[in-house]
Amino acid sequence: MFSLDPSRPDQARLDSLRGDLLVRAAETEQIGPWQSGAFSLLASSGLLAGFVPAEHGGNGATEEAILESLSAVASGCLTTALVLTQWASACRIVASGPEALRHRLLPRLARGEETATVGIAQLTTSRQHVGKPALVATRRGESWWLDGTCPWVTGADSSDAIVTGAVTADGTPAFFLVSAASPGLGIGPPMRMLALSGSRTSSVSFDGVEPAEVILPSGLPQARAGGLATTALAIGATRGSIAILDSEAAKRPSLAAVADGFRAEADRLAGQLRDLARNDGPAAEARDSLRTAANSLVVRAAQAALTASKGAGFLSGHPAERGIRESMLFLVWSCPQQVAAAVMCELAHLDGPT
Repeated sequence: MFSLDPSRPDQARLDSLRGDLLVRAAETEQIGPWQSGAFSLLASSGLLAGFVPAEHGGNGATEEAILESLSAVASGCLTTALVLTQWASACRIVASGPEALRHRLLPRLARGEETATVGIAQLTTSRQHVGKPALVATRRGESWWLDGTCPWVTGADSSDAIVTGAVTADGTPAFFLVSAASPGLGIGPPMRMLALSGSRTSSVSFDGVEPAEVILPSGLPQARAGGLATTALAIGATRGSIAILDSEAAKRPSLAAVADGFRAEADRLAGQLRDLARNDGPAAEARDSLRTAANSLVVRAAQAALTASKGAGFLSGHPAERGIRESMLFLVWSCPQQVAAAVMCELAHLDGPT
């Protein structure tokens, strides 16, 4: 077991964890990290504790260390990394909740004894064009009741609890912890997606659901899309494609320059990510610019890995084939409008959004 260093993770141990996740990656994509054992690896390694404050059973790693760890996990298995980000978001919101909730739940989450996920897309990117809130919270006496839909909940059928956000009568977002076994909660079948179906992402309906815990808005991190964690995963997935290029370069040395070129670009973006992580709330423009560059890189690196792998890489199940599909995630997941517009302009060879 190792514990994520609060300031900088042990690279050798992260590399070992990455290798273990890589061995399970194909299986995890099919059945999910809970069944493949990948998520248990995160818990037993001690990595989960880095996402939890020290006073509640974790070790409160810095944002820089957390992002580096997310990137390492993504380079081994993007499905596991996606699940980890949703678990981490749930922990972050719980950490802003009542003391009794933090004391009861966070140590168990840090040790992997309970699982949680988050369903807040309805407050950030999904269905924002619809006039009526997708999920509403109604106060009746001393209780709250939830009605509506969470359109995207990763691991809904594999988690003990869902942290979700709903809009109250005065239009204020509020957060709630809901048991996955709550009466009135309907978990749809996991969606079959272009990639990462093993994340078991579902639509979840709420029909008069009473939350297990109420987390009021005060003190909560603002819900927004396009955070640095998504960029960290894109850089990690890029490194997975670079590993394929390195493998092919061992047989065809002419490919070494290609791998080195992508490696240099990934290292440069990783350095920019570290710089932003050290800032207290990086500017949206800088955050989105880095995300746009990472989106471009992860897609190009996956295409290069496929090209280098030739026909074998076009077969279903090959790491290059999986990398191509997985790189498409970054074009649609937690992608702010500014980033989406920049990506489409690049694809169309336009100077920029008009």
